[in-house]
Amino acid sequence: MRRLPVYLLLDTSGSMRGEPIEAVKVGLDTMVASLRQDPFALESVHISIITFDKDVKQIMPLTELENLQIPNIETPGSGPTHLGAALELLCKKADTEVQLSTPDKKGDWMPLLFIMTDGKPSDIQLYNQMIPEVQKRHFASIIACAAGAKADVKPLQSLTSQVYSLDTTDSSTFKQFFKWVSDSIGVGNKSVGASDSIVLPPPPTEVNTVI
Repeated sequence: MRRLPVYLLLDTSGSMRGEPIEAVKVGLDTMVASLRQDPFALESVHISIITFDKDVKQIMPLTELENLQIPNIETPGSGPTHLGAALELLCKKADTEVQLSTPDKKGDWMPLLFIMTDGKPSDIQLYNQMIPEVQKRHFASIIACAAGAKADVKPLQSLTSQVYSLDTTDSSTFKQFFKWVSDSIGVGNKSVGASDSIVLPPPPTEVNTVI
């Protein structure tokens, strides 16, 4: 079975400390539980999580749903939001983890990328440099979420046309957002190979489309 790689880039900067990051954890659990009910997803979806604050780390390499356990996600007391460095790490990991097709063997499906931040890149120069590098990796879909009133959508719009916003960062909102992410992964999982584009399901009322 060919894999569908899914990368989640999550903002863990100081402003996410407390209720927001706890809400993200609840949302991630909801997403995984939902995906596990989909037989197609259970066979093919592999998820990786990269967190970014002043440090950037891949806290979970590409892992199949069956064996996936959400690792502990920590946030510093304060500090910058190094989204540019996160995109840099994403490119390195995608280059080593995503299996390309060869004349003898079909590789993975085109990966999906979901980014969630409640601010804006502190390393804007690196961020802008990494945008064309990310686009070279041919993600089937790049979905960016600006969470909360202080999130800046403009840098995200430079990366992808699929930008959404959340008015609040509470548990209910994140739960609905990650449920929608799981629905989007399910749609991508069923459309891979049949089309070059993915038509996302309508977002819930908590998720606003940024035009």
